[in-house]
Amino acid sequence: MKGIVFTEFLDLVELKFGLEMVDKIIQQSTLESNGVYTAVGTYRFHEMLQLLTNLSVNTGISIDDLLLVYGEHFFYVIETSYSGLLASYKDPIEMLSSIESHIHVEVRKIYPDAELPTFLVQEKTANSLIMIYKSSRSMHYFGLGLMNRTFAHFKSTATIELEKINEDGTEVRFIIHKN
Repeated sequence: MKGIVFTEFLDLVELKFGLEMVDKIIQQSTLESNGVYTAVGTYRFHEMLQLLTNLSVNTGISIDDLLLVYGEHFFYVIETSYSGLLASYKDPIEMLSSIESHIHVEVRKIYPDAELPTFLVQEKTANSLIMIYKSSRSMHYFGLGLMNRTFAHFKSTATIELEKINEDGTEVRFIIHKN
């Protein structure tokens, strides 16, 4: 997993819960990196899972809810660092439907070894989208947070439903209806 995912996560934890919480969840985890991350580094997903789990235990907030807020936060990184990419879209449905064909292609140019989830478009209209998310990491709530902020970025709203295809969350259907 790319280091930017870790550095931004710890920034969010500090922003929402304070530096003491960052130190606490790092200390409670067994991390090969010792909790030292660089944006361009690559780290094992197991470290993120430990940090998320310990944050959940310490705050009483579910991992899914933490991932949702983190996805919304991470969209800010995309807005500030990759505004040109966002500017190439005029509509959230159009942008979301191009995750595989354009956005992930651009991400791989910057981070060639990035392990990205797969988003397969099943059905698309001007105001709706059905996509299948596939990832061994089961971070679909992170994706939901990104989707929520995508609609906000375009000054739009949507109803987004999740249907787990696999109970472990490795395959999820997103049913999106633009309001």
